[in-house]
Amino acid sequence: MEPANHTAVSEFLLLGLTDDPALQPLIFSLFLTMYLVTILGNLLIILAVSSDPHLYTPMYFFLSALSFNDICLSSSTIPKMLVNIQRQDRSITYTGCLAQACSVILFVVLENFLLAMMAYDRYVAICYPLRYTAIMNPRLCVLMVLLSAFISTMDSLFHTLMVLRLSFCSDMEIPQFFCELAQVLKLSCTQTLIDNILIYAASFLFLGVPLSGIIFSYVHIVSSVLRMPSSGGKHKAFSTCGSHLCVVSLFYGTGLGVYFSSAVTASPRKIAVASVMYSVVPQMMNPFIYSLRNKDVKEALRKLMGRMASFL
Repeated sequence: MEPANHTAVSEFLLLGLTDDPALQPLIFSLFLTMYLVTILGNLLIILAVSSDPHLYTPMYFFLSALSFNDICLSSSTIPKMLVNIQRQDRSITYTGCLAQACSVILFVVLENFLLAMMAYDRYVAICYPLRYTAIMNPRLCVLMVLLSAFISTMDSLFHTLMVLRLSFCSDMEIPQFFCELAQVLKLSCTQTLIDNILIYAASFLFLGVPLSGIIFSYVHIVSSVLRMPSSGGKHKAFSTCGSHLCVVSLFYGTGLGVYFSSAVTASPRKIAVASVMYSVVPQMMNPFIYSLRNKDVKEALRKLMGRMASFL
């Protein structure tokens, strides 16, 4: 294949999940439903937290930020897929592909930081209850979110700028339903060894470090809870962490599942299907996990629904 300078690249082709035209309406309906559920569920969480003064705490501030991030992450990939299915057109512009890859990296990295912040919040609340208010003050919480957003943005822009220097071959097909950075790099005719090394280094730093922080927090949480004398206190402490643990397990579990599936299978379509599990499913399930397992959120949602019904 003759290499072509990247400035000559006008578009990529997103192959999606299947080539079968008969399955396209089913996939469209499925992803449209998942997207609407994701947007509505996370939006309700944000509205419930913002409308109930009892939830003006660091834990629910981080939960609102997580819900907003989930809306942004889902909106980075699913709408373009739905438009392509509706138009029966798999193309995405070069600029659009880079923007989508940048957005996905930004919100995935920020999701890691937010989950780590929520774990740290629970760590301080359980291990240092008397100092919780002083440590987790509003200024620190806002600063942590803003700093995480800044780092995530810089990381995503850094990876996107790496792609700008690459040249691409005539094969512009991406076996995914969105522009995933790893898949874009595989299409390059340029040597991408340095790019791949930088990706692994950034993944270790911006994904591994937050995960290590989560593990560290829960090791100390479990240790503190086990030293509690009453079983009621233990149950209450663990119950405050249950929803977060479910979300963490879902997010990292699906991510590891995609990583191992790509390592053991050579089928791009199977990898594309597996990637749905980490790029779509966790964002859709998070509102259900928090609303079903957290009585404060359930009560806030009930009040919100009551106020909304009174206006109708």
